[in-house]
Amino acid sequence: MRQNQRASITGIGSYLPGKVLTNYDLEKMVDTSDDWIIQRTGIKERRIVENGQITSDLATQASLKAMEDAGVYPHDLDMIITSTITPDHFFPSTSCFVQQKLGATRAGAFDILAACAGFIYAISVGQSFVNSGAMETVLVIGAECLSTITDFTDRTTCVLFGDGAGAVIIQKSSAKHEILSTSLAADGSQADVLIMPGGGAKTPASVESVQQRTHYIHFRGKEVFKLAINNITSMILETVNKNGLTIEDIDLIIPHQSNLRIIEATMEKLGLPMEKAFVNIDKYGNTSSASIPIAIDEARKEGRLSKGDLVMLVAFGGGLTWGSSVIRW
Repeated sequence: MRQNQRASITGIGSYLPGKVLTNYDLEKMVDTSDDWIIQRTGIKERRIVENGQITSDLATQASLKAMEDAGVYPHDLDMIITSTITPDHFFPSTSCFVQQKLGATRAGAFDILAACAGFIYAISVGQSFVNSGAMETVLVIGAECLSTITDFTDRTTCVLFGDGAGAVIIQKSSAKHEILSTSLAADGSQADVLIMPGGGAKTPASVESVQQRTHYIHFRGKEVFKLAINNITSMILETVNKNGLTIEDIDLIIPHQSNLRIIEATMEKLGLPMEKAFVNIDKYGNTSSASIPIAIDEARKEGRLSKGDLVMLVAFGGGLTWGSSVIRW
């Protein structure tokens, strides 16, 4: 390999389950309305898994598409990294189930849990494996079945979340989409702002924990809104400075699809037009760590990405965690 080659995205794929849950469907379930949901979130519908579909199923389908796009086969994979907050089981990792379903018997496999920022964290790890020379081909996945941890009696949260998966292949290449840098951050002092309280060592499953509905997503929306805008904006500016760029050099920002109002406020704070942000939250809702790889795949298919473009990926989520990555397309 030539010396100027470094970690690049060489294949992209995504998968969305076929079942659609619209705002009108939610109107029949909780006290809400299509207008209320669109005004506050920008979401019109989201995808939900069918009975029996699980996270590793979505992850496997997205992975197969990314592998086909990159021209790699199961035996080529050195490592599988899955970012998810809705694993098939607490253990083994969802990546191990993906490995089995792909038949990638050579590959190591592990999961990352960094909520909505998890895909950026996973990209950073995959990039490091490849740039160091430790591995040649890494499969990075973001996959979620958020409907399984969403309280469909809570109108403040059930309107937000959907299911889906996206995946990328990372290899060394000067001809593909070069990962210039990644930046990661966290603030554990704000952990309770966005959390699923039940199911871990602190609150093991019990009759009481189920009755108290602790095994669902809980968050304080106003605090999340403010923290997301401030931290995403700071992270983007820090990342462009680190790469010797200006914010005007960025051709497209692909943000985590959390809330359209957060995306709009961030772009306004950056002084950039909304045309420079890719948005598909209206179709899929918030799919946590799956949202960015799904959006990358869609942006490419829609012709929003051209050779040489500078693309900023940025996400914010529970932990609190946030991160960004700059890619030269």
